[in-house]
Amino acid sequence: MAPVYCWTFWSLGLEERVMLSDPILEESPSPAQQAEQKVLSGLYRGPIDRVRLAKSGYSVRRVDLSDVSEVVADVRPKAGDLVLARVKRLGQHQHLEFVNGRRSRLWPGDEIVVAFGARYAPDQYEAVVPDDLSPCQLVAGGGIAGRVVSRHANIKPATDVEPLGLLVNAQGVINVRGAALGPSPPVRPPLVVAVVGSSMNAGKTTTAAHLIVGLRRRRLRVGAAKVTGTGAGGDRWLLTDAGARPVLDFTDSGFASTAGLPLEALEHILTHLTGHIASAGVDCLVLEVADGLLQRETAALVQSHRFRKTVDTALFAAPDAMSAIAGVDWLRRRNLAVAAVSGMVTASPLARQEAASELGVPVVTIDELATEKVVCDLFPVLHRLPAGGAVA
Repeated sequence: MAPVYCWTFWSLGLEERVMLSDPILEESPSPAQQAEQKVLSGLYRGPIDRVRLAKSGYSVRRVDLSDVSEVVADVRPKAGDLVLARVKRLGQHQHLEFVNGRRSRLWPGDEIVVAFGARYAPDQYEAVVPDDLSPCQLVAGGGIAGRVVSRHANIKPATDVEPLGLLVNAQGVINVRGAALGPSPPVRPPLVVAVVGSSMNAGKTTTAAHLIVGLRRRRLRVGAAKVTGTGAGGDRWLLTDAGARPVLDFTDSGFASTAGLPLEALEHILTHLTGHIASAGVDCLVLEVADGLLQRETAALVQSHRFRKTVDTALFAAPDAMSAIAGVDWLRRRNLAVAAVSGMVTASPLARQEAASELGVPVVTIDELATEKVVCDLFPVLHRLPAGGAVA
């Protein structure tokens, strides 16, 4: 057993040194590693085994990979297509999030199954779906492959990957669209609250989670959905931990990413997820819309007739007072109701005072949102909803 323990501790020590030094690792396998790879390659009995042994990302979580028949490299990829790729060089994303939320450490030479998709993230990357299967990048830890167009100055270059081919079954190239939930009924809960914000990292998910806690303390059944964004499970896990059941996101509607989607597709996601969650018998639905109001897809969806028909009111998350004032004004000019402002701005008492002095809506901290009194004050309809059983 001693050699096993030594190997374990050596591996952990190496991983810790790698994380602390934050390197950019190049693939240069030693002769021993090359021999090991040759042995492992002999274990592959075809595409199914190779895909089975690869690490699969959150973005492809709904896809059944057991019927893969081959991997093809002579086709042009589309958004949502599944690709088997090899990690070439580690950069910003050094872990891949699995379906269960575990973040698996990546190593040069690892083979991964991810989905092609665009990304719009001002704090990280702008990326597009490439025209071919030439080397590209891992642009999101949830498993999105794309070609980086630009990146934030404080973000490292993206992890480089080499596409080995698209996954194919009897029906053709496998796309996440084929694994979407079925049609949903055209219903909605008694209260639908949308959490929108000024930008990334404004506190939208944290605001949504604390709102869910407050609604649960009113002993209400709460569902939640993230309707736009880039495929990753972190926000979904947080909303689940807050007590929402069920929690869905756009991957359940068959999209690995919503960047670049037309309005019709965004509206479909909104109504599709709303219907599925409402059919579970929830009293309230909390929707999170990713990025800021000036992001193209967010702006199109929030201004749409479908959004106004679906959503009763909004909470606006902002990082500072000026963003809060501008955001609320943007929503009001489009005849969208705003119940309150929250998010990062409320972490500073002074910033909160600045926002409150200019706004005609409450500015509430996330801790206040997590109380029954505040949510009932913000949403009077809750007084007319019978409370359910004790909070689980």
